Amino acid sequence: MLSDTIAAISTAVGESGIAVIRVSGPEAIGEVGRLFRSKTALSEAESHTVHYGFIVDPETDEKLEEVLVSLFRAPRSFTTEDVVEISTHGGIISVKRVMDLLLLQRGIRLAEPGEFTKRAFLNGRIDLSQAEAVIDLIRSKSDRAFSVALKQVEGDLSRRINAMRHSLVETLAHIEVNIDYPEHDVESMTMEFIKDKCTEVTTQIDGLLKTANQGKILREGITTAIVGRPNVGKSSLMNALARENKAIVTDIPGTTRDVIEEYVTINNIPLKLLDTAGIRETMDVVEQIGVERSKAAVVEADLILLVLNSAESLHEDELKLMEQLTNRPTLVLLNKIDLPQQLDRAQIAHYFPENAVVELSAKTQEGLDHLEDAISELFFGGKLESGDLTYVSNVRHIALLKKAKQSLADAYEAADSGVPIDILQIDVRLAWEQLGEVIGDSAPDALIDQIFSQFCLGK
Repeated sequence: MLSDTIAAISTAVGESGIAVIRVSGPEAIGEVGRLFRSKTALSEAESHTVHYGFIVDPETDEKLEEVLVSLFRAPRSFTTEDVVEISTHGGIISVKRVMDLLLLQRGIRLAEPGEFTKRAFLNGRIDLSQAEAVIDLIRSKSDRAFSVALKQVEGDLSRRINAMRHSLVETLAHIEVNIDYPEHDVESMTMEFIKDKCTEVTTQIDGLLKTANQGKILREGITTAIVGRPNVGKSSLMNALARENKAIVTDIPGTTRDVIEEYVTINNIPLKLLDTAGIRETMDVVEQIGVERSKAAVVEADLILLVLNSAESLHEDELKLMEQLTNRPTLVLLNKIDLPQQLDRAQIAHYFPENAVVELSAKTQEGLDHLEDAISELFFGGKLESGDLTYVSNVRHIALLKKAKQSLADAYEAADSGVPIDILQIDVRLAWEQLGEVIGDSAPDALIDQIFSQFCLGK
């Protein structure tokens, strides 16, 4: 596979100013050179240079496209192989003509999803955690999430994992000396050394896990269901948060019949908003389906925004809904504060504490800043960690760090209980391997294939 030369479109499909086609592999320069006409032959060009010219059909000598070709010679490229990037006009036809011609060449095949990044990993340019961070960069939904992903691409997490693994290697070496030359070592001192190292690495793991919840939210966003009875202002709230008219707003109850999704960013926190159909008893078959979907969205949501009309008394349906939500992460939004007030606040206090209630007007946008502060307080204690951007955001990384922490706890307990040192070694080595799986040092091939299959074709 690594001996193949691969090609794929690296920009989004559709009309744009330019499109980029990436070619990587041992035959990249030679095969593209057969199609490219310029003042300087590609085979003679220096690395990291850009050349203007035309893509030409070698059989008919017909010019197919005007292009810029960027050349990156191995090993100074993303994949560490010879890489050629062809910048064409961004039309569907122009890109297709160049791609079709490239794939007609005997030495080039279409790349698999994520194969360029996979080659960068297999060739040692990046590790697995850096490769996964590339996906996070592409999918970032806020500036903060992008900054976190960029730190991981630069290897910040990798350096911390490698430092921990180095400490465990020292521990394993100390154990090996004790096993091979017991007459030259004091076992009690070795046991204390092991316990100190286990404590040291566990503290470092705890430091990473401390930001795991924040990192996961930054990476995936908070699934937020906006619920309530019909006509309380759910769709108006969604439009206010999204800063555009995503949902239809009318005075007719039951206008929203299905769940509408929209991503927004509040205080650098990405939210996946779900505007749901009003929850009420209804004989309308279509509306009944919408209500059932609303109830399903409530079950799946990380955060529930319960919207109440503060200009009306509480309805029986709302009291039932509040009772169901008392043990869920919920903010009660008293909407329409720009109208004369009739709602009894004491009834809400029975179900929710005062800090979970926000007064606002979706129509005038008064109080929206209080809602943003309440969301930050609920999930992050008011603010994101700002000093250190080494967040652990990947579920796989979090699980492996927790496993490594448990292995170290087992090793510490064994050392404290006087378990034979060759048995104790097993847990220390297991922690070292589990940390190695984070960066791909000991990851199985099936896992690597699964991770890179999530990438887009040209990445």
